Amino acid sequence: MKNLIVGLFLVAFTFTATAQDKMAKADAVKTISLEQTKGEFTQKTLTLSEGTYIFEVSNNNAAPEVGLVLIEDGKDGSKPENHITEAYVSQMVKHGKTESSKEVTLKKGTYKYFCPFNETPEYTLIVK
Repeated sequence: MKNLIVGLFLVAFTFTATAQDKMAKADAVKTISLEQTKGEFTQKTLTLSEGTYIFEVSNNNAAPEVGLVLIEDGKDGSKPENHITEAYVSQMVKHGKTESSKEVTLKKGTYKYFCPFNETPEYTLIVK
């Protein structure tokens, strides 16, 4: 009887650990890599699922320093109060370098991203 109880406990513990591992993977932070060249991002449109992301921005001789601005569609990107500040890179991205943002949680909707320093157009990011 004692062996049966120990066996059931081990099965339950294994099931719980596996379920927690699967949930952790589903909630994992994903990295989105963006590259800037002169006057543009090479990724023109992004479609993502709801979740948490880190944006990595690479400067491929785009400008001496570049960055990333993310806004909700329809908001004025020239106004800093409309920026999703967590999407800012940790520091300006110099030639040949890559920098990352903080974690950004995105809900369903349409967003725009651009770089004011490299004077890129606004590109579309859709979250489904």
